[in-house]
Amino acid sequence: MGGLFDLDAKKERIKELKSELEVEDIWQDIERANNINRELSNLEKSIEEYEILKKETADNIELLDILDSEEDKNNLENELKKLEEKYDNLKVKSLLSGKYDSSNCYLEIHPGAGGTEACDWASMLYRMYSMFCEKNGYEYKIIEEQKGEEAGLKSITLLISGEYPYGYFKSEIGVHRLVRISPFDSNARRHTSFASVSVIPEISTDIDIDIKESDLKIDVYHSSGAGGQSVNTSNSAIRITHLPTKTVVTCQIERSQQRNKEIAMQMLKSKLYAQEKAKKDKELSTLKGEIVDINFGSQIRNYVLEPYKLVKDLRTGYETSNAEKVLDGDILGFMESYLKNK
Repeated sequence: MGGLFDLDAKKERIKELKSELEVEDIWQDIERANNINRELSNLEKSIEEYEILKKETADNIELLDILDSEEDKNNLENELKKLEEKYDNLKVKSLLSGKYDSSNCYLEIHPGAGGTEACDWASMLYRMYSMFCEKNGYEYKIIEEQKGEEAGLKSITLLISGEYPYGYFKSEIGVHRLVRISPFDSNARRHTSFASVSVIPEISTDIDIDIKESDLKIDVYHSSGAGGQSVNTSNSAIRITHLPTKTVVTCQIERSQQRNKEIAMQMLKSKLYAQEKAKKDKELSTLKGEIVDINFGSQIRNYVLEPYKLVKDLRTGYETSNAEKVLDGDILGFMESYLKNK
């Protein structure tokens, strides 16, 4: 696997993480302990997959010397196809070596210009990502949600956890373009809609970010109502504006106003950390993607439903004509293609 899959470095990191978990008061900071456990689990799983693949490959090489019949050859060919699939999967995971790839991530969706059409497209993207999560073992929580006036969503923020969440979902950063016959147009005309997706890693609370209370504007408001998995209606939704940077975060997932504030501050810390790193080494362009207009010419992916069906990523060239399957959450191919291309 080369440098991208440095087995010795992974094993050394596992030792470090296990040592951290042996510290007497580690579980007094539940979040930090959970983050360590998550990274440890991902590393141990990747090494286990590597060792299994290595053994299965060696076993099949030995079988080459004792093949007797055509049936044996066919069986070996089938085994080799399975090994090839496992190798491809491990090869993709070897590309998830970025600093934050194993971190949970916040995914935000915002419609572009176009009113109801764009809001409906934003809700379609939310459905696509939620179905992907459900099919691939990711958990997600709706941190904030604003419904459109007639249909769809004005904005939504998800917290996604699982196996390398930021590593996979960073492929979705950018503008997504939809072409379809509008269900809101009585003349059944073709419409083009845009929505932007931004993704940032959840940064540990122990990072050194100085946030002054005087720089914060904190508003309490009514949540917009139930909108999917893990959303509670409450009167304790929190909006925090960081005045110096005009960064805004909101949270409405918990019934407790205090808990919503804690989560919002965590999001704010993550965003400010990304911005601070950008000033030093331009890391924000990697973490969150360049800020672009949500309009023609700025999209990363086209979803065409009319006059033909095609979903195409403009960065990698990866495409499929099965648009319905993509909108039902089948986007792993796009994610893996992005990782390989990078």
